[in-house]
Amino acid sequence: MTRPVPDIATAQEPVGEGSTLLNEAKALWLEFRGLVHDRVQLVALETQQAGKSLVSMVISGVAIGLLLVTAWLGLLSAVILWLIYLGLMTSLAILLGVIANLVLAAFLYQSMRRQSRHLGWPATLRSLQSAPPMKESNNDNP
Repeated sequence: MTRPVPDIATAQEPVGEGSTLLNEAKALWLEFRGLVHDRVQLVALETQQAGKSLVSMVISGVAIGLLLVTAWLGLLSAVILWLIYLGLMTSLAILLGVIANLVLAAFLYQSMRRQSRHLGWPATLRSLQSAPPMKESNNDNP
């Protein structure tokens, strides 16, 4: 049997250089792991902070919503009492208040439906999709 001929580059390499290269590779790997660990730790801390901020914002939003509802009901009651004061029948004044509420609710519902298309991150999903293969054109033919 014949023995394989060693590669010229490895045959000329001194013995100490291989271990130095291995040590440098290990050091590079450890540094890379440290950097990745630092980044992941930063992401974790920022995610925790963002979660706490989100909870605080939701609680504030609910409180603001309750205050706005009570203010709206007070305003609507004042308008109904004003309509009754002007001589309108009580039942008709209340019906007008209900109709005003329903019209406002329908308007807000349509606004929510228009905005709901942004909930699926459509631009991000389009950017992550692979590009369709480009058709080759024959520019060689005259």
